[in-house]
This record gives sequence, C-alpha cells and structure tokens, in this order.
Amino acid sequence: MASLLALTGTQPRRNLAAGDVLIAAGDEGGELYVLESGRLTVTRGGVDLATIDEPGALVGEMAVLLGSEHSATVRAESAATVRVIEDAMAFLERTPLVALHVATLACARLEATSALVVELEREARGEGGEQGFLGRIAAALGATPAPTRR
Repeated sequence: MASLLALTGTQPRRNLAAGDVLIAAGDEGGELYVLESGRLTVTRGGVDLATIDEPGALVGEMAVLLGSEHSATVRAESAATVRVIEDAMAFLERTPLVALHVATLACARLEATSALVVELEREARGEGGEQGFLGRIAAALGATPAPTRR
C-alpha cells in the first residue's frame, strides 16, 4: 500500500515552530494532517498520550470520522511540517487508499485499547500475577505504585 506521504503529496503544507498548537482540544474537526517532519505531542486532560515523530503519521482522524470536536491537543514539540487535508471527509470519499489507511489506523488503535482494557480488568480481579500491569508501568517509570484495592 502506498504511503500517506505519497498519497497526499499535492496537499498544502503547514510549518510549525516548537510550541505551536496544531489542534486544540474542543475545536471543531474537519481537517486531517499528515506529519512530514518534526515531532508532535498529543495531550488530553493534562496527560501526554503520545509523541508522533514518524513521517507519514496521521493526525486528527478521530474528529473527522466521528464528526466531533477534537478530544486532545496536538502541539509541535520541535519545528514540524504537516500536510493539511481540508474538508477531509470529502477527500476520503475521493481517495479510497487514504480512507483504507485511516481505517487500518483506527482498527490498530482500537485493538491496542481493547487489549489494555482487558489487562486492566484482569488486574482489578486479582489476575494480574505477582506484579500487575499498573505495577509494571510504575516500575518502568521508576515510581513506587500505589497499593491496589481488591
């Protein structure tokens, strides 16, 4: 399958300086962005959820597909360039290979989220083994995990 960078090569570019906000949580969706270069940080509710630094990464698809406001803020962590797909839903209707990329990405994220929910549920039921999932995360971060309630 062709890359998103190749499929969106004719779309306009937007240059961002470090600290610039590409997407603000609560803003209306409608545009898709494809990272060309640089590094972006996704933050929701004061928590950094992801760092995006892979050329061809897609940003803004949830708000476009759901017809909703953006649920997170995306900020340039360094100078960055994105391709801007305005009226993204119409673009997806005209460009099935891009729509397939978006669908594949959405499914991969749903699969990862579902696996996390299952892991958390197992831990809540006491099936997490000697060191549960949250304990492993805290250990990896160098923190002491809070005791879990059972």
